[in-house]
Amino acid sequence: MPRPEKVAIVDEIKDKLSRAQGVILADYRGLTVMQATELRRKLREAGVEYKVLKNTLTAIAAREAGFEDLTSLLVGPTAIAFGYEDPVAPAKVLSEFAKTNPVLELKGGLLEGRVLDVEGVKALAALPSREELLSQVLRGMQGPIAGLVNVLQGTIRNLVYALDAVRKQKEEAGA
Repeated sequence: MPRPEKVAIVDEIKDKLSRAQGVILADYRGLTVMQATELRRKLREAGVEYKVLKNTLTAIAAREAGFEDLTSLLVGPTAIAFGYEDPVAPAKVLSEFAKTNPVLELKGGLLEGRVLDVEGVKALAALPSREELLSQVLRGMQGPIAGLVNVLQGTIRNLVYALDAVRKQKEEAGA
């Protein structure tokens, strides 16, 4: 019979896996305490939760949550980054950190219920963040509006030029 504290941990992991939009697994072996602290700080700033969990408990939680394919990534020491708001944030932070600290090894991840391999995680990290995508959409929406304003201003500007030309013509004729 499983101990109540382990059942609680499995339930907690299952809840995190179900709520997270993006989950990235990494092998943290070889990181110094300073490097681990820096990584945790960067992840916290990005709104990502970072946990080192037992593989057996995580595997049980993954199976119960319906992510059986995730269990193949649970080999060796595993740290898991959960992104609840932005699915790209954990991949971005861990990939950037792995570039400067090669001892951190990405294992794979989970994106909206689909298991990703290391290449998938790197491709995910290359995507623009949610804020960048929103700004691109906004720029795309503002372009036609700015064009319309310029066209309308051009018509008014031409009218002003024509009226000014008539005024100058009348001044020359009267003088």
